[in-house]
Amino acid sequence: MKNTNTKKFFALLAPLVAFCIVCSFLAAISNLDSGNALEEKERLEEALTRAAVSCYAIEGAYPPSLEYLTKNYDVIINEKHFTVKYELYASNLMPDITVLVNE
Repeated sequence: MKNTNTKKFFALLAPLVAFCIVCSFLAAISNLDSGNALEEKERLEEALTRAAVSCYAIEGAYPPSLEYLTKNYDVIINEKHFTVKYELYASNLMPDITVLVNE
């Protein structure tokens, strides 16, 4: 009697363990993707900031718009994944550049 109860227990336990392993694997992949998105966001912010500073050094003024910056300083924005907010207060003040990750 004891042997059949043990077999039933392990028969029920095996699918549960397999399910937990699959869930853990999917959670790890999800965390990896979100980590990559944050890293990509930081790289885009750095690229936009460097391009704006280069524009100021070359032209004596910060770029008037995000379109000007991307067109003349070869910054590529993946608009499917990111939204960029670009606010210029004056041509001699560093613009406020904010990159948002699209869900």
